[in-house]
Amino acid sequence: MTFIGNVWKKIKKLFEPTDMTVGTPWKSIALFAVPMIIGNIAQQLYSTVDSIVVGKYIGDNALAAVGSATPIVTLLMVLFVGISAGSTIMVSQYFGAKSREDLSHTIGTSIVLIGVVSLAMMVLLPGLARPMLELLDTPVTIIDDCEMYLKVSIWGIAGMGFYNILTGVLRGMGDTFSALIYLLIAAAINVVLDIWFVAGLGMGVWGVALATVIAQIISASLCLVKLLRMREVFDLGREQLKLSRKYTGQLVKLGLPSGITQAIMSAAMITVQALTNSFGEQFIAANVIVMRVDGFAMMPNFSFGMAMTTYAGQNVGAKKYDRVKSGAKQGTIMAVGCAVVITTAILFFGKYLMEIFTDTPELVDLSVYIMRILAVGYIAVAVNQSLSGVMRGVGDTVTPMWIAMIQTVIIRIPIAYGISYLTRTPELPTGRFECVHISLLIAWIMGAVLTCVFYKFGKWKKTMNMERSKA
Repeated sequence: MTFIGNVWKKIKKLFEPTDMTVGTPWKSIALFAVPMIIGNIAQQLYSTVDSIVVGKYIGDNALAAVGSATPIVTLLMVLFVGISAGSTIMVSQYFGAKSREDLSHTIGTSIVLIGVVSLAMMVLLPGLARPMLELLDTPVTIIDDCEMYLKVSIWGIAGMGFYNILTGVLRGMGDTFSALIYLLIAAAINVVLDIWFVAGLGMGVWGVALATVIAQIISASLCLVKLLRMREVFDLGREQLKLSRKYTGQLVKLGLPSGITQAIMSAAMITVQALTNSFGEQFIAANVIVMRVDGFAMMPNFSFGMAMTTYAGQNVGAKKYDRVKSGAKQGTIMAVGCAVVITTAILFFGKYLMEIFTDTPELVDLSVYIMRILAVGYIAVAVNQSLSGVMRGVGDTVTPMWIAMIQTVIIRIPIAYGISYLTRTPELPTGRFECVHISLLIAWIMGAVLTCVFYKFGKWKKTMNMERSKA
């Protein structure tokens, strides 16, 4: 019984908030990041399974339709990303400071804010789906499927919104394991529903979108149940579930730069998507496959970035400033190590990954070629995400926003369209398709360089020194 009791105690501890202000920094970061990597991979399975089912059971044009709608869905998530980022920073700092009242009001305000934003989007945006797709010159052969996928995603956007905010709250308190379990459950449901709706019921592209929406609602519901059971850490009643001016203002101040960052990146994706569409359905479909593999390759980078945000936030809240710098160094080294492994795997096994999505040999070869252009860039993104995560955790969310703006608006878009223009020939009236991904690689590398410079000399150190002077 003692052995069983000890095992149960350890399992139970996995589902509890984690105090990252004590212990060896790299161990705290790894224990936070690993479940998050697995969880993010599970989340990526949503869109990946969509692509596999669509490509195998409907066809390459339908695969292109899902891919063309995805950048718009990502753009619509901007507000959710901003609120979630602000919430994670505030929750981590108040949790580190052991301030129950501030923690409770932050969580309550975040939940209400997401509810209001979700409702507004579900009412106002479905009618804009077709005009947005037409604005991007979406090919007429896929625009109807694009519109249906986009509308279903908008109608179910509350599930995405609440999942983002509730997992952000759990992350701020250092609990990534609970979100992992709930996400694995939802991913399994998504796979079953995808196959049932498309292969079994023949519902087409809108069935794929519906399966994803249902899975996200389930994962959000499970996260909410978990939070309602954490009354020993914070309160969540009528007093907390309101739009408090103080906490809403803080959420906006901290989250707005992150939301703008996401908006800039999404707008860049949409701008480049218009260029992508000009190369035809096959290139669009190959780009969808690449972006699905890219999603998995990026997950460790994003996970370490979020881990560093929570780590830095909790330690600033606890006024343990020396741990922030040591943790930043150790976390970045781990992130780069993961990126090297992923890059190597892509270079050696890329073809087998692409064959999962399509049986068309030309599409597989094109996807492998594109992926090899991007592969080394994942190492640069690892540096960017880790150090930006530290800045955000300390409270400097503005610097990462400016870096994102520079690398996308000033670097990526001009290079993409510049290469396209300079490589035009009678045989290639829109230029060489490589412009889309070469520009992305250059943007990633320049983003990492800028992040290193601003990390060494930037505003985040002044922000931390101000916090230190208050102590």
